[in-house]
Amino acid sequence: MTQAQQVIAKMKELGGFATFGQLNAAMDYSRWKSKTPEASVRRIVQDNPAFFKIKPGLWALEEQKPEVLSKLNIATVADAQKEDFSHSYYQGLAVEVGNYKDQSTYVPNQDKNRLFVGKPLSSVSSLNDIEPFAYPELLRYAKTVDVVWFNERRMPSAFIEIEHSTDILNSLTKFYELQDFNASFQIVADEYRESKFHDVINRTIFDDIRQRVEFVSYEKLASIHALSSQLALTNKA
Repeated sequence: MTQAQQVIAKMKELGGFATFGQLNAAMDYSRWKSKTPEASVRRIVQDNPAFFKIKPGLWALEEQKPEVLSKLNIATVADAQKEDFSHSYYQGLAVEVGNYKDQSTYVPNQDKNRLFVGKPLSSVSSLNDIEPFAYPELLRYAKTVDVVWFNERRMPSAFIEIEHSTDILNSLTKFYELQDFNASFQIVADEYRESKFHDVINRTIFDDIRQRVEFVSYEKLASIHALSSQLALTNKA
């Protein structure tokens, strides 16, 4: 069986679709004559017409296209651009990156039943409720952030907002209120929204947090997710 055939067979086992992180975790590379088998898998998936792209970092088998789109509750690949699917997908990627980094991960209660590649976000995030790291008035802001990572001391290490179509100003206002904590701030959005991000973050009210807020494109988050899963597997080996 060729490497491409092995990848196809494994994706079938995973239900016909998978992130690169899921493929890396499921594949058996023991007989691969490659020092970087994960990179080989990415190349196979991206170049082989047996696969099609749903979203950055999420691929599926062309022969199972109708079944896959049905499982993900989308009618066409174009529908994957819709807000609900996109928001929860990138939310799930951000959660899994935190998990790979051995952080505890939180999503708001109203998002727990949203689906990330066919499973609820509650099954991906590790915390049922937010850590009580601050006064109630600050926790009210933190509880609405799309993804929060916590370190081993149960303090926030990252606040991440997914901005598919909503107002970036609202997210930056949350970050402003949470600036006294030693945590990073990330806005995740389509790359075309980066100019809007800079327009808002350059307002004088955000002088104190401007250098701490990072814009992360969807493509970059997908790449970080793939690399983080690879590093996590390497560290476990």
